[in-house]
Amino acid sequence: MRTEVVLVAGLADHDVAEELWRACPGSVLVRHDLRDLAGGVVRRWVDGELTVLELAHGCVSCTLRLDLLPLLERLGGRVVVHLDPALEPEAVCFALREVDVRVEAVVTVVDRAAWLADATGEDALADRGLAAAEADDRTVAQVVVGQAEFADALVLTGVGTDPVLDAVLDRLNPRAPRRDRHALDAAELLAAVPDDARRGRFDDGFGTLLHGQPPLEPAHGVAVVHFVERRPFHPMRLHEALDVLFDGVVRTRGRVWVASQPDTALWLESAGGGLNVGNLGPWLAAVDDWSGFPVERRAAASATWDPVHGDRSQELVVITASASPEEITAALREALVTDEELALADELEFADPFAEWHDEMEEA
Repeated sequence: MRTEVVLVAGLADHDVAEELWRACPGSVLVRHDLRDLAGGVVRRWVDGELTVLELAHGCVSCTLRLDLLPLLERLGGRVVVHLDPALEPEAVCFALREVDVRVEAVVTVVDRAAWLADATGEDALADRGLAAAEADDRTVAQVVVGQAEFADALVLTGVGTDPVLDAVLDRLNPRAPRRDRHALDAAELLAAVPDDARRGRFDDGFGTLLHGQPPLEPAHGVAVVHFVERRPFHPMRLHEALDVLFDGVVRTRGRVWVASQPDTALWLESAGGGLNVGNLGPWLAAVDDWSGFPVERRAAASATWDPVHGDRSQELVVITASASPEEITAALREALVTDEELALADELEFADPFAEWHDEMEEA
């Protein structure tokens, strides 16, 4: 029997996973405690029965590969998984691609009292005693923003309302139904998830960045900056401009084209004080054979093709909580190459901090 999984994420203490389990007769509830993961010890409950696991290597990927994935395949039927905060739902869903498990929904619990401060703060998981290993340098902001952004449904805990939080969530994940924990109907929540919700699916980084048609007009100081340009960034000026994406910014996501790496699309992602830069692979303009690329990407590239630069472009989406959209736009625009630099791009040798960054990441 194929396993159907509901993943429940969230940094704060909550009983939403138990509520969803009770609403699904015949389902199984699984929970992991990774607080001692660095020592190779994982505690796991299946319907309340505790098993203490000892892993040779204490890491999140080992926990997924050696325990959670085979457990889910073995259980079959519907399983509600209460994720330890160190297990981000996006990473779990990425791992689930290796097994015959379908993600029915990802539900994230948002604490009204703490979420916005966490999402714009600089605390590391280690500062809260939540790091999965000594080398786990993720920030709290990266985790809570990623949990809410990847969710198919959101459950809000705590009392009162916060119009700023609501405005952020409207722009971060506009299509996910939101419910209050105090009046939660778990079955109704799962039924409210849109038919075309993500449900654990990924794109290749070249899809639309404005998922779900978020409101673009500012509200309660919250705004969306959609930065699109058809010329490369100067790598050093972009590196210097990145500071504008931290203070008062909830989320930055997007594709970046730097003059020093003309054939490579970079992925830039920030939350609070945390930043990731990754390699998305080649622009189609740098590839002769497109047959190995998704049809959607080929169609999008053809529709916006530039006769000089092909599909190369900048596209960044920034969700602000208190930062100035005008200052962000100006800083990014000033980081673009000038006309003179663009004309000499093939001859200039650009210092590239992003290349050095990638080398460090690969060595780690």
